[in-house]
Amino acid sequence: MIFAEELLLVLKKSKINFFAGVPDSVLKKFTNLIDTKKNIQNLILTNEGSAVGTAIGYYLSTNKIPAVYMQNSGLGNSINPLISIAHKKVYKIPMLLIIGWRGAPKLNDEPQHLAQGAITKKILSLCGIKNCVIEKKNDLKKLKSLISYSRNKSQIVACLIKNNTLKIKSTIKSKQKNIKPNSLTRSSFIKILLENVNQSHKIISSTGYLSREIYSQIDKLKLGVKPFYMVGGMGHTSSVSLGYSLKTKKKIICVDGDGSFLMHLGSAVSIRNYSKKNLKYILVNNYSHESVGGQATNIENINIKLFAKSLGYKKYFYTSDKKKLKHTIRNFLNSKDSAFLEVSIKVNKSENILPRPKDLQKVKKEFIKL
Repeated sequence: MIFAEELLLVLKKSKINFFAGVPDSVLKKFTNLIDTKKNIQNLILTNEGSAVGTAIGYYLSTNKIPAVYMQNSGLGNSINPLISIAHKKVYKIPMLLIIGWRGAPKLNDEPQHLAQGAITKKILSLCGIKNCVIEKKNDLKKLKSLISYSRNKSQIVACLIKNNTLKIKSTIKSKQKNIKPNSLTRSSFIKILLENVNQSHKIISSTGYLSREIYSQIDKLKLGVKPFYMVGGMGHTSSVSLGYSLKTKKKIICVDGDGSFLMHLGSAVSIRNYSKKNLKYILVNNYSHESVGGQATNIENINIKLFAKSLGYKKYFYTSDKKKLKHTIRNFLNSKDSAFLEVSIKVNKSENILPRPKDLQKVKKEFIKL
C-alpha cells in the first residue's frame, strides 16, 4: 500500500509538476489529488496518444520532465508518439509514464484486463522503456532512481501501479464543472430505450457503466434483443457499429458515452462518410469519466448539436427530461433519416454495483445469431 500523497511528494521533489493523461480507476486517488493542487498543472485529455504529444510539447517548451498517466489498456493509443517521436532513437524526450496495471499477474480481473495485463511489461520492454512496479512505500526509492535515469539519459521511463495499491489520507472529490443539473439517470434512460427496441434492432454499447446497465436490465425485459457489449476498446464503439451496419438490414443503435465519443472523435466523421441510414447514434452525456473516478471529460466546451449537424446528420434529438424521454426516443428510433440523439444524464455514484458481462463468447454468439 502507498498513500497518493507519498507518491506525489516524490514526484514534486523530482521536480515533476506537469501531468497529462486519461483517467483510470487504479490511479483515481492520485489523479483526483493532483487536480486539487495549485502548483501542479493537470490536463485531462481525450486519449493517451494526445497526452504523450502534449507532454512532448511541454518538455520542448520548458526542458522539464512531464508525467503521463493512463491505464495499461491505453498503451496502444500512446505507442505511436512514444516510439516515433519521444523514443531514444528519435528525439530522446525524457518522460515518466504512470500506468495503472489492470490484470496484473495473480490478481483477479475482467477478461479484457487479464489479456492486457499479461503483456503490459512485455510491451514496455519491447519499446525499450525501463520500468518498475510500485507496491509499497520502499518502492518509491526505485521510482526516484528511475526519474533520475530519465533526466540523465533523456529516456522514457514507466512505473506500474497495481489495483488497490494507492490509498488516500483525506477524502478528495474530483473536480466537477458547473453543468446544468438534471434529474435523468442512466438506468431510467436505458429502461425506456430497451422498452422501445425490438428484434429488428441491434445494440452496440460502449465500455463502462453503459454496457453494464444494459446488461443488468436486458434479460429482465425478455425482449429477444442481444446486445454487443464493448467491454474494452474505449472510443471504438462507433467504429464497430459502422463496420457491422454496412452488411446488414438490421437497424443499428450505437450507444456511446461522452468520454468514449471524445477519445476517437475522428470516427464520427467516418460514420457519416460511410454509414447507411440503418445506423443511429446515441450520445449518453454526463460530462464525466464516471466509472474511473468522476473526472470531467470537458465535453461541455462542444456544441454537440452543431457538431452533429456539421457531420451531416439529418435529425438531431436532445433530452434531459424523464417526462419527455419516451417520446424523444420513439421519434429518434422511427426517424427514416440519419439521426443523432444526445441524452444528458446525471452522475449516479450508486451504480458502482452494476454487474459485468462474464461469458463473452456467449455474448458474441448470441449477437451474431439474432
